[in-house]
Amino acid sequence: MGIFSQLEVNFDREIVEDFVFHYALMCKNMKPLIAGLLHPENYRKNMGELAHIFHNIKSAAGFLHLEPLMYLSHVCEEVVEQARMSQTYASKALVDWLVVASEQFECYRRDIGKDAADFTGLNPSIIQREFDSLECV
Repeated sequence: MGIFSQLEVNFDREIVEDFVFHYALMCKNMKPLIAGLLHPENYRKNMGELAHIFHNIKSAAGFLHLEPLMYLSHVCEEVVEQARMSQTYASKALVDWLVVASEQFECYRRDIGKDAADFTGLNPSIIQREFDSLECV
C-alpha cells in the first residue's frame, strides 16, 4: 500500500485531499520565496513566509504521521529561525541549502501523488549542509 493509500485508510478523505492540495501549494511557493532572498529588501518578509510554510508542513505532517516530512520541515524551520534571528540578509550558502531542501519537499510531494510505497531517501547534503549554512549566514 502506498503513502497516499495509507493516508486514505487512516484519515478522512477530505483531510487527505486538503493536505495534498495545500502541501502542493506550499511547495510551489517555496522557490520564489527562496529566490527572493537574494534581494536584501525581501529578506525579512520571505524568511517569515518560509518559516510559516515549514511550520505548517511540520504540523500537518505530525498530524498525519508523515515522519520524513515532519523531520525535514523541523530542520528547515530551525535553520530559518536561526537565520532570521542572526542576520538581515541571506548568504548564497543558505539560499543554496534552501533550494536543495525545497527540492526534497517536491520529491516528497511527488511520492505522495504517485502513491509510492515509501518516501524518497533524504538528500544527505541537507543534513551535511544544515550546519555549514548557518555558519555562512
